Amino acid sequence: MIQLRAATEQDIPSLLEIYNDAILNTTAVYSYDPVTLAERLAWFRAKQQKKLPVLVAEQSTGIVGFSTYGPFRAWDAYQYTVENSVYVHPDCRGQGIGKQLLSALIEQAKIAKIHAMVAGIDATNAASIGLHSQFDFVQVAHFREIGYKFDRWLDLVFMERLL
Repeated sequence: MIQLRAATEQDIPSLLEIYNDAILNTTAVYSYDPVTLAERLAWFRAKQQKKLPVLVAEQSTGIVGFSTYGPFRAWDAYQYTVENSVYVHPDCRGQGIGKQLLSALIEQAKIAKIHAMVAGIDATNAASIGLHSQFDFVQVAHFREIGYKFDRWLDLVFMERLL
């Protein structure tokens, strides 16, 4: 059984493991180098300071996923638009955990009076595109060959949902 809750600092090593797996083994993150525990702690503390949600999915074996959102762009006029992130442990993908995390994140955004939520997704990530489509996100942009990872050019799609 999956329990969703707000993340705590004690969860950061598990979140780090999940995030670094995404960096090293997927195109979900357009970064090459794993982040350190200190960097992830600073990230989490900045989220807390700005009152931005970080949700975790937990089961008896530990943390199996997390979701969050943050500013879409830095300028004031974008303050009602956020960009989401959803990550699931590689051994637990395809079990509906991302669906639970995204649903809860959308509810958090509605409570915060966010107007629009966007997701930047690698164009080959059919699972994430499908997940977001289930929640009425629509593709609003397709950037060709915008990133380079694993010796190939990557396309990025933006999906959006008005809340």
